[in-house]
Amino acid sequence: MPQEDTMPIITLTISPRNEEVKEQLIAKLTETAAEVTGIPAQKFIVVIDENPRENIGVGGVPLDKLVP
Repeated sequence: MPQEDTMPIITLTISPRNEEVKEQLIAKLTETAAEVTGIPAQKFIVVIDENPRENIGVGGVPLDKLVP
């Protein structure tokens, strides 16, 4: 049973997205986490940390060089 004072934080690091996509991410991440944990959705905090594609590397290659 979750504690009543729990304020879980979901952090997503991603390349920049438009406002509509961020709103959908916040809603769906919150909805799914609440469903799985049993913690009320209004207790969740979602933080989207946007990084330019050149600041993200996969396999030693900057993302902007890897995926056009």
